[in-house]
Amino acid sequence: MLSKPYYALLKEKFQNKENVVTELINLEAILHLPKGTEHFLSDVHGEFDAFDHVLRNGSGSVKEKLNECFSQTDVKIEQLATLIYYPEERIRLELLHLSAEEKAAWYRRVIPLLITVTNFSGRKYTRSKVRKALPARFSYIIEELLTESQKELGKEEYFQAIIDKVIQLNQAAALTTDLCYLIQRLVVDHLHIVGDIYDRGPAPDFIMERLMQHHSVDIQWGNHDIVWMAAMAGSPIAMVNLLRICARYGNLDIVEDRYGINLRPLIEYAQAYYQPNAMFAPRLDEEEAAFSSLEKEQLNTVQQATAILQFKLESQLIQRRPEFCMGHRDLLSKIDFVEQTIQLEGVTYSLVNFSAPTVNPEQPNQLTSEEVQLLNRLQTAFQGSEKLRRHMDFLLEKGSMYLCYNGNLLLHGCIPLHENGDFKSLRINHEQYSGKALLDFFEKQVRMSYKQPEETEDLATDLLWYLWTGECSSLFGKDAMTTFERYYIEDRTTHRETKNAYYTLRNEETICQEILLKFGLEKDGHIINGHTPVKEKQGESPIKANGRLLVIDGGFAKSYQETTGLAGYTLLSNSYGLQLVAHQPFDSVEAAVVSGTDILSTKRLVEKVKERTTVEQTNTGQKILEEMKTLEVLYQNYHKC
Repeated sequence: MLSKPYYALLKEKFQNKENVVTELINLEAILHLPKGTEHFLSDVHGEFDAFDHVLRNGSGSVKEKLNECFSQTDVKIEQLATLIYYPEERIRLELLHLSAEEKAAWYRRVIPLLITVTNFSGRKYTRSKVRKALPARFSYIIEELLTESQKELGKEEYFQAIIDKVIQLNQAAALTTDLCYLIQRLVVDHLHIVGDIYDRGPAPDFIMERLMQHHSVDIQWGNHDIVWMAAMAGSPIAMVNLLRICARYGNLDIVEDRYGINLRPLIEYAQAYYQPNAMFAPRLDEEEAAFSSLEKEQLNTVQQATAILQFKLESQLIQRRPEFCMGHRDLLSKIDFVEQTIQLEGVTYSLVNFSAPTVNPEQPNQLTSEEVQLLNRLQTAFQGSEKLRRHMDFLLEKGSMYLCYNGNLLLHGCIPLHENGDFKSLRINHEQYSGKALLDFFEKQVRMSYKQPEETEDLATDLLWYLWTGECSSLFGKDAMTTFERYYIEDRTTHRETKNAYYTLRNEETICQEILLKFGLEKDGHIINGHTPVKEKQGESPIKANGRLLVIDGGFAKSYQETTGLAGYTLLSNSYGLQLVAHQPFDSVEAAVVSGTDILSTKRLVEKVKERTTVEQTNTGQKILEEMKTLEVLYQNYHKC
């Protein structure tokens, strides 16, 4: 029994018992509706155009809905689908050479089709939910068209009169556009981003803006996302690492132009101390022609400068955090600067192209006064970026280390395991953390660090870096990150990064079931991972452990596609079951608009449920049931409260 003040507040919303009855009936009805479609994406890595297209077409869900809706007609599905994906662009193209009469005829043909699709897409929702989804500027008009679209006797002229008046008032393009975006919204009820929005691709900020406009989304942080959050939270090592990665992939303009962070001091510092080095040539792929020789040199020297700064700061962190057990990765302390060699695990290797002009061999991890000043200026600029703060705030608000949702466990990387299947533990401050408790601990530290951006060397902030590169990190999942070795040692055996046993054991159904149980889920649920590209062209399957685990990182990032052989997996979960969608590379928005080119996708049925899943069986349903319990108590005691 809740407190009287709480029920008094409820009575302000439900001012009589009849209102309570109405709401209880409404909620009971909602429980029996089919569950909405969930859309899962992972590892989009700044590839906005492909990401945006997959969002617009719902991984094929829009076209599937059109085929169902118009199965017995001669409606041109491809053309209508392209209009729904890109309404503004397609309208301009369709009407470019038409007369006023021809434009009006086109709208008279298209708008009823869109109304039909809207009705069809919204049939599994309550009228109230559809009404709330309507665009504000045309909500009344669309509601009338939806209501009267059934061609009831005597209403055809009323329906047509609304459309004709819209055309006469030059509002047909706006109405058509709003209907298209409404269909996109109704086809997919909820979006899951299973990590790694940032790095490699050119437009992670565009993706963030798109997500912030989405009607229903959650995010499971990826290792690349954590680095950007850590930079805003005050971690200098995370900040120089993300700058190094941006320089490596030719993306410094994301930081400087789009986030408004002044990098001129860094560029001048890099050019003062470093010369271009072949090992630091930026990876530009087909965009290489867009960069001048000077720009390539800047990317090269900035990458070198930030790498050495990263190794200095990492050495400092390792020495102040012995509990991280990373002493073997304090690489600057293992260099013989005279002989230009390094000793790793008892073996001596020659260093190649190693240039560290600001490193003092006697105190290799010591920052110069110039470097201290530079890092302070950069950190002030990062934390002063209003746009970056908005994006990181959104990641914190909508994000988590993992999510248990509708019987599934969503996490970007792994659950650290020993080879025998036991949970691997991390010991911090005399406490052991493993499994679910480890991920809960990491999430608490992320939120704590973010709230204290002035703290740069506290445990919480250092743990954000551990999440990037630590052996027990659920986001990293390897024994070491061999960035230094890849730059400076030719022997490729030193480049190896051994994956955690999870990545082998996740093929075993019993292991996956045990993990699900430890997270409070049923054994017939699913673990949904990103993080590791699936090498489909080498025969690897994204469906593992007899369907208990699904990997949906097939390679949105163009740099992965040569290895993976495709351009990403996504997942759809609707009331009928689970479908895995494999995508081929996206051509361009122009090709999609002009030629109707869609991403070629192949759907695989992962699981088909025996009985259609209802809202009652979802997380939303559990919240509704709790709300109904409260309202039933309110109803029974209405005059006592």
